[in-house]
Amino acid sequence: MKLQVKPSEISGTIIAPPSKSCTHRAIVLASLAKGTSKIEKALICKDTTATIQAMEAFGATIKEDNDKLSIRGGRLKAPIEPIDCLNSGTTLRLCSGIASLMDNNITLTGDESLKGRPMKPLLNAFTEMGVYCVSTSKGITIRGPNNGRWTHIRGDVSSQFISSLLISSALKPRDTDIVITSPLVSKPYIDITTSMMAQFGVRCSETKDGYRVMGGQSYRPREYVIPGDYSSAAFALGAGAISGKVTVTGLDPNDVQGDRLIIDFLREFGADISISGDSVTVVKSELEGINADIGNCPDLFPILAVIGTQAEGVTTLYNAAHLKHKESDRIAAVVTFLRNMGADIDETDDGCIIRGKCNLTGCTVNPNGDHRILMAAVVAAMSASGKTIITDGGCYDVSYPAFIKDFNTLGADLEEVK
Repeated sequence: MKLQVKPSEISGTIIAPPSKSCTHRAIVLASLAKGTSKIEKALICKDTTATIQAMEAFGATIKEDNDKLSIRGGRLKAPIEPIDCLNSGTTLRLCSGIASLMDNNITLTGDESLKGRPMKPLLNAFTEMGVYCVSTSKGITIRGPNNGRWTHIRGDVSSQFISSLLISSALKPRDTDIVITSPLVSKPYIDITTSMMAQFGVRCSETKDGYRVMGGQSYRPREYVIPGDYSSAAFALGAGAISGKVTVTGLDPNDVQGDRLIIDFLREFGADISISGDSVTVVKSELEGINADIGNCPDLFPILAVIGTQAEGVTTLYNAAHLKHKESDRIAAVVTFLRNMGADIDETDDGCIIRGKCNLTGCTVNPNGDHRILMAAVVAAMSASGKTIITDGGCYDVSYPAFIKDFNTLGADLEEVK
Protein backbone atom coordinates (compact mmCIF):
# COMPACT_ATOMS: atom_id res chain seq x y z
CA MET A 1 0.00 0.00 0.00
CA LYS A 2 1.11 3.56 -0.75
CA LEU A 3 0.05 6.87 0.74
CA GLN A 4 -0.42 10.04 -1.28
CA VAL A 5 -0.07 13.34 0.55
CA LYS A 6 -0.75 16.81 -0.85
CA PRO A 7 -0.26 20.26 0.70
CA SER A 8 -2.78 20.71 3.51
CA GLU A 9 -4.09 23.31 5.92
CA ILE A 10 -5.49 21.46 8.91
CA SER A 11 -7.81 22.27 11.78
CA GLY A 12 -9.63 20.22 14.38
CA THR A 13 -9.50 18.08 17.50
CA ILE A 14 -8.40 14.48 17.98
CA ILE A 15 -7.95 12.21 20.99
CA ALA A 16 -4.39 11.11 21.73
CA PRO A 17 -3.89 7.40 21.06
CA PRO A 18 -3.06 5.31 24.13
CA SER A 19 0.58 5.00 25.13
CA LYS A 20 2.32 2.09 23.44
CA SER A 21 5.05 2.00 26.09
CA CYS A 22 2.54 1.79 28.93
CA THR A 23 0.42 -0.80 27.12
CA HIS A 24 3.42 -3.11 26.65
CA ARG A 25 4.36 -2.84 30.31
CA ALA A 26 0.81 -3.22 31.58
CA ILE A 27 0.38 -6.45 29.59
CA VAL A 28 3.63 -7.88 30.93
CA LEU A 29 3.12 -6.84 34.56
CA ALA A 30 -0.51 -8.02 34.62
CA SER A 31 0.58 -11.35 33.14
CA LEU A 32 3.11 -11.76 35.95
CA ALA A 33 0.58 -10.83 38.66
CA LYS A 34 -1.31 -13.60 40.45
CA GLY A 35 -4.95 -12.94 39.68
CA THR A 36 -6.97 -10.95 37.16
CA SER A 37 -6.10 -7.43 36.07
CA LYS A 38 -8.27 -5.11 34.01
CA ILE A 39 -6.50 -2.83 31.54
CA GLU A 40 -8.54 -0.01 29.99
CA LYS A 41 -7.76 2.18 26.97
CA ALA A 42 -5.08 -0.24 25.80
CA LEU A 43 -3.38 0.43 22.48
CA ILE A 44 -4.04 -2.56 20.23
CA CYS A 45 -1.52 -2.43 17.41
CA LYS A 46 1.01 -4.78 15.82
CA ASP A 47 3.65 -4.23 18.49
CA THR A 48 1.35 -4.68 21.49
CA THR A 49 -0.31 -7.67 19.83
CA ALA A 50 3.14 -9.26 19.75
CA THR A 51 3.38 -8.75 23.51
CA ILE A 52 -0.11 -10.16 24.09
CA GLN A 53 0.73 -13.30 22.12
CA ALA A 54 4.08 -13.65 23.88
CA MET A 55 2.56 -13.44 27.35
CA GLU A 56 -0.13 -15.93 26.35
CA ALA A 57 2.71 -18.26 25.37
CA PHE A 58 4.15 -17.73 28.86
CA GLY A 59 0.85 -18.87 30.38
CA ALA A 60 -1.31 -15.77 30.77
CA THR A 61 -4.97 -15.80 29.78
CA ILE A 62 -5.80 -12.59 27.94
CA LYS A 63 -9.25 -11.56 26.73
CA GLU A 64 -9.66 -8.56 24.43
CA ASP A 65 -12.78 -6.38 24.21
CA ASN A 66 -11.91 -3.48 21.90
CA ASP A 67 -9.51 -1.39 24.00
CA LYS A 68 -10.13 -3.33 27.21
CA LEU A 69 -8.00 -6.27 28.32
CA SER A 70 -8.75 -8.81 31.03
CA ILE A 71 -5.51 -10.56 31.99
CA ARG A 72 -5.23 -13.53 34.34
CA GLY A 73 -1.61 -14.14 35.16
CA GLY A 74 0.88 -15.40 37.71
CA ARG A 75 1.21 -18.94 36.35
CA LEU A 76 4.34 -18.87 34.24
CA LYS A 77 5.07 -21.77 31.95
CA ALA A 78 7.82 -22.35 29.44
CA PRO A 79 6.63 -22.02 25.82
CA ILE A 80 7.39 -25.00 23.63
CA GLU A 81 7.41 -23.14 20.33
CA PRO A 82 9.54 -20.06 19.58
CA ILE A 83 7.93 -16.74 20.51
CA ASP A 84 7.55 -14.48 17.46
CA CYS A 85 8.08 -10.88 18.58
CA LEU A 86 7.33 -9.61 15.05
CA ASN A 87 8.98 -6.16 14.80
CA SER A 88 8.65 -5.23 18.46
CA GLY A 89 11.91 -4.53 20.27
CA THR A 90 10.04 -3.95 23.53
CA THR A 91 8.45 -7.41 23.31
CA LEU A 92 11.79 -9.06 22.58
CA ARG A 93 13.64 -7.38 25.41
CA LEU A 94 10.99 -7.62 28.13
CA CYS A 95 10.30 -11.26 27.30
CA SER A 96 14.01 -12.05 27.38
CA GLY A 97 13.97 -11.13 31.05
CA ILE A 98 11.04 -13.45 31.71
CA ALA A 99 12.74 -16.26 29.79
CA SER A 100 15.83 -15.87 31.98
CA LEU A 101 13.78 -16.94 35.03
CA MET A 102 12.90 -20.36 33.62
CA ASP A 103 15.11 -23.44 33.45
CA ASN A 104 13.96 -24.41 29.95
CA ASN A 105 15.28 -23.40 26.57
CA ILE A 106 13.08 -20.55 25.32
CA THR A 107 13.58 -19.13 21.85
CA LEU A 108 12.59 -15.59 20.88
CA THR A 109 12.53 -14.55 17.25
CA GLY A 110 11.07 -11.87 14.99
CA ASP A 111 11.27 -10.32 11.55
CA GLU A 112 14.57 -9.54 9.83
CA SER A 113 14.57 -5.95 11.07
CA LEU A 114 14.14 -7.05 14.68
CA LYS A 115 16.89 -9.65 14.36
CA GLY A 116 19.24 -6.80 13.49
CA ARG A 117 18.43 -4.78 16.62
CA PRO A 118 21.05 -4.71 19.42
CA MET A 119 20.72 -7.44 22.04
CA LYS A 120 24.29 -8.29 22.99
CA PRO A 121 24.51 -5.97 26.04
CA LEU A 122 21.36 -7.50 27.54
CA LEU A 123 22.45 -11.07 26.80
CA ASN A 124 25.83 -10.33 28.37
CA ALA A 125 24.05 -9.04 31.48
CA PHE A 126 22.06 -12.28 31.74
CA THR A 127 25.18 -14.37 31.13
CA GLU A 128 26.91 -12.57 34.01
CA MET A 129 24.08 -13.85 36.25
CA GLY A 130 24.52 -17.46 35.13
CA VAL A 131 21.88 -17.52 32.39
CA TYR A 132 22.56 -19.47 29.20
CA CYS A 133 22.12 -17.25 26.13
CA VAL A 134 22.89 -17.94 22.49
CA SER A 135 22.05 -15.83 19.44
CA THR A 136 21.75 -17.34 15.96
CA SER A 137 20.23 -16.33 12.64
CA LYS A 138 16.97 -17.96 13.77
CA GLY A 139 16.66 -15.99 16.99
CA ILE A 140 17.79 -15.93 20.61
CA THR A 141 17.66 -18.91 22.96
CA ILE A 142 17.70 -18.27 26.71
CA ARG A 143 17.73 -20.72 29.61
CA GLY A 144 17.76 -19.88 33.31
CA PRO A 145 17.65 -20.06 36.19
CA ASN A 146 18.72 -16.50 36.86
CA ASN A 147 20.22 -16.46 40.35
CA GLY A 148 22.86 -13.77 39.92
CA ARG A 149 23.25 -11.18 42.68
CA TRP A 150 24.44 -8.38 40.40
CA THR A 151 25.06 -7.54 36.77
CA HIS A 152 26.44 -4.79 34.57
CA ILE A 153 24.71 -3.17 31.59
CA ARG A 154 25.46 -0.33 29.21
CA GLY A 155 23.04 2.57 29.49
CA ASP A 156 23.66 4.20 26.12
CA VAL A 157 22.16 1.62 23.74
CA SER A 158 18.58 0.99 24.86
CA SER A 159 16.69 1.73 28.05
CA GLN A 160 14.64 -1.40 27.31
CA PHE A 161 17.59 -3.49 28.51
CA ILE A 162 17.30 -1.97 31.98
CA SER A 163 13.50 -2.26 32.00
CA SER A 164 13.86 -5.97 31.21
CA LEU A 165 16.29 -6.49 34.09
CA LEU A 166 14.14 -4.50 36.52
CA ILE A 167 10.87 -6.31 35.79
CA SER A 168 12.37 -9.81 35.90
CA SER A 169 14.66 -9.26 38.89
CA ALA A 170 11.75 -8.75 41.29
CA LEU A 171 10.73 -12.39 40.77
CA LYS A 172 14.17 -13.80 41.62
CA PRO A 173 14.77 -15.23 45.10
CA ARG A 174 17.75 -12.91 45.73
CA ASP A 175 18.23 -9.16 45.52
CA THR A 176 19.76 -7.84 42.31
CA ASP A 177 22.07 -4.87 41.81
CA ILE A 178 22.02 -3.51 38.25
CA VAL A 179 25.17 -1.49 37.59
CA ILE A 180 24.94 0.90 34.63
CA THR A 181 28.35 1.29 33.01
CA SER A 182 27.83 4.17 30.56
CA PRO A 183 25.72 7.35 30.39
CA LEU A 184 22.02 6.54 30.58
CA VAL A 185 19.77 7.46 27.65
CA SER A 186 15.98 7.55 27.54
CA LYS A 187 15.71 7.49 31.34
CA PRO A 188 12.02 8.55 31.28
CA TYR A 189 11.20 5.13 29.80
CA ILE A 190 12.86 3.51 32.82
CA ASP A 191 10.87 5.87 35.04
CA ILE A 192 7.70 4.57 33.35
CA THR A 193 8.82 1.02 34.13
CA THR A 194 9.60 1.63 37.81
CA SER A 195 6.41 3.67 38.30
CA MET A 196 4.26 0.94 36.80
CA MET A 197 6.10 -1.78 38.75
CA ALA A 198 5.21 0.10 41.93
CA GLN A 199 1.57 0.33 40.87
CA PHE A 200 1.58 -3.44 40.41
CA GLY A 201 3.04 -3.91 43.91
CA VAL A 202 6.80 -4.18 43.31
CA ARG A 203 9.47 -1.78 44.51
CA CYS A 204 12.98 -1.01 43.37
CA SER A 205 15.39 1.78 44.23
CA GLU A 206 17.98 3.87 42.46
CA THR A 207 21.58 3.57 43.64
CA LYS A 208 24.58 5.76 42.89
CA ASP A 209 25.49 3.57 39.92
CA GLY A 210 22.21 1.99 38.85
CA TYR A 211 19.29 0.18 40.49
CA ARG A 212 18.63 -2.35 43.24
CA VAL A 213 15.65 -4.70 43.08
CA MET A 214 14.62 -6.67 46.15
CA GLY A 215 14.11 -10.34 45.43
CA GLY A 216 11.20 -12.51 46.47
CA GLN A 217 8.54 -9.99 45.49
CA SER A 218 5.33 -10.68 43.62
CA TYR A 219 3.24 -8.55 41.30
CA ARG A 220 -0.33 -7.83 42.36
CA PRO A 221 -3.28 -7.59 39.95
CA ARG A 222 -5.03 -4.27 39.57
CA GLU A 223 -7.11 -2.08 37.32
CA TYR A 224 -5.00 0.20 35.15
CA VAL A 225 -5.95 2.90 32.64
CA ILE A 226 -3.44 3.54 29.85
CA PRO A 227 -2.62 7.26 29.47
CA GLY A 228 -2.52 9.16 26.19
CA ASP A 229 0.69 8.84 24.18
CA TYR A 230 2.81 11.95 23.78
CA SER A 231 5.04 10.10 21.27
CA SER A 232 2.21 9.68 18.77
CA ALA A 233 0.45 12.94 19.64
CA ALA A 234 3.66 14.79 18.78
CA PHE A 235 3.00 14.29 15.06
CA ALA A 236 -0.37 16.04 15.20
CA LEU A 237 0.96 18.78 17.48
CA GLY A 238 3.91 19.33 15.16
CA ALA A 239 1.57 19.45 12.18
CA GLY A 240 -0.44 22.14 13.94
CA ALA A 241 2.67 24.27 14.42
CA ILE A 242 3.43 24.35 10.68
CA SER A 243 0.12 23.60 8.93
CA GLY A 244 -2.88 24.92 10.86
CA LYS A 245 -4.53 24.54 14.24
CA VAL A 246 -4.69 21.25 16.14
CA THR A 247 -6.04 20.28 19.54
CA VAL A 248 -5.11 16.93 21.05
CA THR A 249 -7.06 15.76 24.10
CA GLY A 250 -6.29 12.97 26.55
CA LEU A 251 -2.76 14.13 27.45
CA ASP A 252 -1.90 14.13 31.16
CA PRO A 253 0.22 17.25 31.82
CA ASN A 254 1.90 15.49 34.76
CA ASP A 255 2.76 12.27 32.94
CA VAL A 256 6.33 10.93 33.32
CA GLN A 257 6.60 10.19 29.58
CA GLY A 258 9.81 11.70 28.22
CA ASP A 259 8.08 12.69 25.00
CA ARG A 260 6.04 15.20 26.99
CA LEU A 261 9.03 17.41 26.15
CA ILE A 262 7.35 18.04 22.77
CA ILE A 263 5.44 20.79 24.61
CA ASP A 264 8.67 22.47 25.76
CA PHE A 265 10.33 22.14 22.36
CA LEU A 266 7.33 23.64 20.56
CA ARG A 267 7.45 26.59 22.95
CA GLU A 268 11.18 27.01 22.24
CA PHE A 269 10.43 27.03 18.51
CA GLY A 270 8.02 29.88 19.24
CA ALA A 271 4.82 27.97 18.54
CA ASP A 272 1.48 29.35 19.71
CA ILE A 273 0.62 26.63 22.22
CA SER A 274 -1.93 26.47 25.03
CA ILE A 275 -2.86 23.82 27.60
CA SER A 276 -6.24 23.40 29.26
CA GLY A 277 -6.68 20.35 31.46
CA ASP A 278 -5.78 17.33 29.33
CA SER A 279 -5.99 19.28 26.04
CA VAL A 280 -3.08 20.79 24.12
CA THR A 281 -3.71 23.23 21.26
CA VAL A 282 -1.05 24.34 18.77
CA VAL A 283 -1.59 27.02 16.12
CA LYS A 284 0.55 27.63 13.02
CA SER A 285 3.23 30.12 13.97
CA GLU A 286 6.38 31.88 12.81
CA LEU A 287 9.05 29.56 14.18
CA GLU A 288 12.73 30.02 14.99
CA GLY A 289 15.41 27.35 15.13
CA ILE A 290 16.40 25.73 18.42
CA ASN A 291 19.10 23.56 19.98
CA ALA A 292 17.45 20.43 21.37
CA ASP A 293 19.00 17.71 23.53
CA ILE A 294 16.83 14.69 22.73
CA GLY A 295 18.76 12.09 24.71
CA ASN A 296 15.71 11.39 26.89
CA CYS A 297 13.13 11.62 24.11
CA PRO A 298 14.65 10.11 20.95
CA ASP A 299 11.27 9.24 19.42
CA LEU A 300 10.71 12.97 18.94
CA PHE A 301 13.66 13.25 16.54
CA PRO A 302 11.73 12.71 13.27
CA ILE A 303 8.98 15.24 13.97
CA LEU A 304 11.38 17.80 15.47
CA ALA A 305 13.50 17.59 12.33
CA VAL A 306 10.42 18.25 10.20
CA ILE A 307 9.46 21.25 12.34
CA GLY A 308 13.05 22.48 12.07
CA THR A 309 12.76 22.71 8.29
CA GLN A 310 9.94 25.24 8.73
CA ALA A 311 11.75 27.36 11.33
CA GLU A 312 13.94 30.36 10.49
CA GLY A 313 17.60 29.86 11.33
CA VAL A 314 19.53 26.84 12.50
CA THR A 315 18.01 23.90 14.38
CA THR A 316 20.40 21.41 15.98
CA LEU A 317 19.15 18.09 17.35
CA TYR A 318 21.76 16.20 19.37
CA ASN A 319 22.57 13.49 21.94
CA ALA A 320 20.66 10.77 20.11
CA ALA A 321 23.32 8.44 18.71
CA HIS A 322 21.21 5.51 19.94
CA LEU A 323 18.70 6.32 17.19
CA LYS A 324 20.98 4.46 14.80
CA HIS A 325 19.72 1.23 16.42
CA LYS A 326 15.94 1.70 16.12
CA GLU A 327 13.61 0.13 13.53
CA SER A 328 15.94 1.82 11.05
CA ASP A 329 18.93 4.13 11.37
CA ARG A 330 16.51 6.93 12.14
CA ILE A 331 19.05 9.71 11.87
CA ALA A 332 20.09 8.69 8.35
CA ALA A 333 16.50 7.96 7.33
CA VAL A 334 15.19 11.37 8.41
CA VAL A 335 18.10 13.26 6.88
CA THR A 336 17.69 11.35 3.61
CA PHE A 337 13.98 11.95 3.07
CA LEU A 338 14.10 15.60 4.13
CA ARG A 339 17.11 16.26 1.90
CA ASN A 340 15.25 14.61 -0.97
CA MET A 341 12.40 17.05 -0.32
CA GLY A 342 14.83 19.96 -0.58
CA ALA A 343 15.78 20.59 3.05
CA ASP A 344 19.19 22.03 3.91
CA ILE A 345 20.07 19.34 6.44
CA ASP A 346 23.25 17.51 7.49
CA GLU A 347 23.67 14.37 9.55
CA THR A 348 25.90 14.45 12.63
CA ASP A 349 27.17 11.62 14.82
CA ASP A 350 24.29 12.07 17.26
CA GLY A 351 21.60 13.97 15.37
CA CYS A 352 21.36 16.58 12.64
CA ILE A 353 21.71 20.25 11.76
CA ILE A 354 18.97 22.00 9.76
CA ARG A 355 19.27 25.43 8.17
CA GLY A 356 15.79 26.83 7.69
CA LYS A 357 13.41 27.93 6.56
CA CYS A 358 13.31 25.33 3.78
CA ASN A 359 11.02 25.17 0.77
CA LEU A 360 10.06 21.51 0.60
CA THR A 361 8.94 19.75 -2.56
CA GLY A 362 6.98 16.51 -2.69
CA CYS A 363 8.86 13.36 -3.63
CA THR A 364 8.74 9.60 -3.08
CA VAL A 365 9.64 8.46 0.45
CA ASN A 366 10.34 4.88 1.48
CA PRO A 367 10.09 4.56 5.29
CA ASN A 368 11.46 1.00 5.14
CA GLY A 369 8.92 -0.23 7.66
CA ASP A 370 9.64 2.47 10.26
CA HIS A 371 6.35 3.90 11.52
CA ARG A 372 7.85 7.12 12.86
CA ILE A 373 9.59 7.87 9.56
CA LEU A 374 6.27 7.42 7.75
CA MET A 375 4.37 9.72 10.10
CA ALA A 376 7.08 12.39 9.99
CA ALA A 377 7.09 12.22 6.18
CA VAL A 378 3.32 12.81 6.13
CA VAL A 379 3.69 15.95 8.24
CA ALA A 380 6.54 17.20 6.04
CA ALA A 381 4.53 16.50 2.88
CA MET A 382 1.64 18.60 4.16
CA SER A 383 3.87 21.69 4.06
CA ALA A 384 5.61 20.76 0.77
CA SER A 385 4.65 21.82 -2.74
CA GLY A 386 3.33 19.10 -5.02
CA LYS A 387 2.38 15.61 -3.99
CA THR A 388 4.37 13.09 -1.98
CA ILE A 389 4.09 9.33 -2.36
CA ILE A 390 5.03 7.21 0.64
CA THR A 391 5.73 3.57 -0.12
CA ASP A 392 5.28 0.85 2.51
CA GLY A 393 2.36 3.02 3.52
CA GLY A 394 0.83 0.73 6.12
CA CYS A 395 3.63 0.59 8.66
CA TYR A 396 2.02 3.29 10.85
CA ASP A 397 -0.17 0.56 12.36
CA VAL A 398 2.84 -0.67 14.35
CA SER A 399 2.09 2.09 16.87
CA TYR A 400 -0.81 4.30 15.70
CA PRO A 401 -3.55 2.37 13.84
CA ALA A 402 -5.82 5.44 13.73
CA PHE A 403 -3.16 7.69 12.19
CA ILE A 404 -4.77 8.13 8.76
CA LYS A 405 -8.27 8.49 10.23
CA ASP A 406 -7.10 11.12 12.71
CA PHE A 407 -5.20 13.15 10.13
CA ASN A 408 -8.12 12.98 7.71
CA THR A 409 -10.31 14.26 10.56
CA LEU A 410 -7.97 17.24 10.84
CA GLY A 411 -8.34 17.89 7.12
CA ALA A 412 -5.08 16.48 5.77
CA ASP A 413 -5.12 15.66 2.05
CA LEU A 414 -3.97 12.11 2.71
CA GLU A 415 -5.20 8.94 1.05
CA GLU A 416 -4.25 5.38 0.27
CA VAL A 417 -3.38 4.73 -3.39
CA LYS A 418 -2.38 1.68 -5.38
